[in-house]
Amino acid sequence: MTAPTERGHPEPAPTGRDHLVTPPTERAGPTTTPTSQAHPTTTPTSQAHPVTTPAERAPETRLIHGCMGLGGAWDRTPHTAEDVDRAQAAVEAALECGITVFDHADIYRFGKSEAVFGEVLARTPGLRERITLQTKCGIRLAEGERPGRYELRAGSIVRRVEESLARLRTNVIDTLLLHRPDPLTGPDEIAGALHELHRQGLVRRFGVSNMSAAQIAHLQARLELPLTVNQLEMSLARRDWVEAGVLVNTSAATANGFPEGTVEHCVDQGIQLQAWGALAQGRYTGDAGHADSPAAELLRRLARAKGTTPETVLLWWLARHPAGVVPVIGTSRPDRIRACRDAALHAPDLTHEEWYELWIAARGTPLP
Repeated sequence: MTAPTERGHPEPAPTGRDHLVTPPTERAGPTTTPTSQAHPTTTPTSQAHPVTTPAERAPETRLIHGCMGLGGAWDRTPHTAEDVDRAQAAVEAALECGITVFDHADIYRFGKSEAVFGEVLARTPGLRERITLQTKCGIRLAEGERPGRYELRAGSIVRRVEESLARLRTNVIDTLLLHRPDPLTGPDEIAGALHELHRQGLVRRFGVSNMSAAQIAHLQARLELPLTVNQLEMSLARRDWVEAGVLVNTSAATANGFPEGTVEHCVDQGIQLQAWGALAQGRYTGDAGHADSPAAELLRRLARAKGTTPETVLLWWLARHPAGVVPVIGTSRPDRIRACRDAALHAPDLTHEEWYELWIAARGTPLP
């Protein structure tokens, strides 16, 4: 089965519990287990937190390792011991590079990404205390005649968190992201589920993925907890987030689908912007058919001049933006992870002019 992209995952079947070593009800930690019937609701109050404080924000980091590539095939076959070994190698490579934030989703490899990571944690004493675990819920994969869909009903959020905790073999998720908006579930119901998970100590922080400024504000108005992350597709290839800021008052503005004001809203509210697809699926650095493009050649030239790799320069282009974008790298290959080492360890080494040169080379036309 072809691995899906973040835009349209095939959605996991209900997770097979034969590989869940610790059922949610037997976890150490909070004694009260939320049930799928829990639908606490909240109303907007004057105590809502529209802006995060430094203590509430997502951990500062230059790079995040995305774990979508771990766990074997994108199907419902059980993961293997070799899959766990490969996951261990990827985690060790990330740690060598100074990466300590690991990004998951309940649907990645039909739950197997979380499961193999949980086995890595179990076989590596002390590792859990050294890292930040982030996962997502809210997408249901297609199953039989039932189509893939989005689901943020309170009971579903709680169940997915319980299952992720069991697969990851941990007592708490550091950051839970709502993977995509569910237009059929109201913000009061969603907020109630998040408050309950936080109250029981099962989730420390919350954020969103693939949401606009308006959607974030709509949910935040019902929350007593701050939303700390918005994860969006952002890269040198997917530039609409930065193009939107310069296409104002041009005829090209209508063709840009990026929601207006989203980057600015996140910066103003102290919400960390995370970039999934940051390496552009190898478009400029791999074998994706653009190795001879002007942007790819410029990346190689800049990398040689700076004594680093094209992957690092590509990630620096994102991190150089004043919004403080944190790239998520999704490769599971240790060599590709190590190619990003300088981006994890050092501040972006790109001048103002070099940043613009890369942007213009990638867009293929001058700025308006």
